[in-house]
Amino acid sequence: MKQRSLRLRLIAGGIVAILMALTLAGGGMVLLFERHVARTIAGGLDIHLKQLLAGIDVDSEGELVLVQPPVDPRFDKPLSGRYWQVSDDRGKLLRSRSLWDTTMVLPVDQPLPGETHQHEAPGPEGTRLLVVERTVRLTVGDREETARVTVATDLAQVSDAIPVFAKDLFIALGLLALVLAIATSIQVALGLRPLDALRRGVAEIRAGRSRRLPLAVPAEVQPLVEEVNALIDVQEREIERSRSRAADLAHGLKTPLAALATDAARLHERGEHIIAQDIAAVGEAMSRHVDRELARARVRGRLRHAAAFSTELASLVRSMIATLMRTPDGARVTFEPEIDGDISVPFDRTDLAEVLGNLLENAVRYAKERVRISTSESPAGVSILIEDDGPGISSALLPYVLERGVRLDERGKGAGIGFAIVQDVLDAYGWQLDLVSSNLGGLKASISPKNISDIRHSE
Repeated sequence: MKQRSLRLRLIAGGIVAILMALTLAGGGMVLLFERHVARTIAGGLDIHLKQLLAGIDVDSEGELVLVQPPVDPRFDKPLSGRYWQVSDDRGKLLRSRSLWDTTMVLPVDQPLPGETHQHEAPGPEGTRLLVVERTVRLTVGDREETARVTVATDLAQVSDAIPVFAKDLFIALGLLALVLAIATSIQVALGLRPLDALRRGVAEIRAGRSRRLPLAVPAEVQPLVEEVNALIDVQEREIERSRSRAADLAHGLKTPLAALATDAARLHERGEHIIAQDIAAVGEAMSRHVDRELARARVRGRLRHAAAFSTELASLVRSMIATLMRTPDGARVTFEPEIDGDISVPFDRTDLAEVLGNLLENAVRYAKERVRISTSESPAGVSILIEDDGPGISSALLPYVLERGVRLDERGKGAGIGFAIVQDVLDAYGWQLDLVSSNLGGLKASISPKNISDIRHSE
C-alpha cells in the first residue's frame, strides 16, 4: 500500500483503537480479578471467624479460653500464611500455632459489637496480611469483657494469582486483537468497495464503454456520484460547443479556400505561373490544416464512445482501393490486399477511412509499382500494415518524422499534415503509428494498439 492509502490509514487507526481498548480492558480486568480474589478470600476468612467466635468461652477463673479452635490445618502449621488471634481487655492473648512466636500487630480500631472490619496489616517475616476482625462482649460474673477476635491470611496468594491470570488474560486478548484486526481489515475493504466501484466506473467512462456513473451506490457516496455525473454533463456540453465552433470555423474557411484555388487557376491561365503556384501551395496547406481540424473535431466528439465502434477492415480497404484506382497515381500501381474477410477493428468507419486514406495516398504517391495492405497479429491485437516500393525514408530520418512539429512536406513533396491527422485519430482510439523500412524497398506504415505500458505512460 502507498503511504497516502486511505485503506492503510483506516486499518492502522482501527488497530490502534483496538490495542488501546484491549489494553485498558486488560488492566481493568486484572484489577477486578484482584478485588474478586480478595473478596473471595475475605469470605473464607469470615467463615473461620465465625468458627472462632463459636469456640470462645470463659473458664471458672474468668480467663478467656478457646474451647473449639478452627479446623483448618493451616492454623497449626508454623508460618503457613493462615492465622488467628484473640485478645481481651486484660491483656489475655490467644493465638494460632501458625503465628509461632509472633503476634499480629493490628491497627487501632474499635468495631462495634457484631460488626466485622476488614483491613491490611503487617505479618510474620515482613508479609502483608488481609485481616478480618470482630469485637464480642463476654459476661464474666457480674462484669462484661470485650474480646477482639481476628483471622488473617497472607496476601501473597493474591499476588501469586494475579500474574498467572494476567498471562492467560493477555494471551486471550492478543488472540482477540488478531481477530478484531482481521475483522477491521475486512470491514474497511467492504466499506471502500463503493469507491473501487467508482474508480471502475470512471475507467469505463474514460474508455468510452459508459457515459455516466451508476446511481445504485450507498447513500454516503451518492452525492459524489451525482456531482461527477453533473461535471461529465457540463464537460460534454463544453466539448460539443467547442467541436461545433471548430467545425463551423473549418467549414467557413472552405469557401474562401475554394475561391483562392480558383483565383490561382485564373492566374495560371494568364501566365502568372509562379504566383499561381505559390497561391495554390498556400491554399493547399491551409486546406489540409482545415481537414485536420475537422478530423480532430469529429474525433473529439466520438472519443468517449470509441469502444462501441467496430469496422470490417477488408470491405473498407476494397472500397478505398477502388477509389484510388481512379486517380492518376493510383492507376499506375498494383494494389496487393492481403486481409482476411472476418477481421474487424474497433474504429468508426469514417475515422478509419481518414487514417487509411492518408496512409494509402502517401504510399500511392511514392510507390513505383506496388502497394501492399496486410495485417499481423501481436499480443496487443491486430496491426494494419501499408507498404510501398518507393524510395522510402532514410533510416536516419525515420525516428524524427513523427515528432511534433516535423513534417515531410518541409523536405519536398509529401504529406506531413496527413501523418498529423493520422496520429490525432489514432491517439483518440489508443492506437499508434510506426514508420519503418519495408521489404518492398519503400516505407512501411504500421498502425496498432498501444501497449498497456505505453497507454499508462501517456496518461
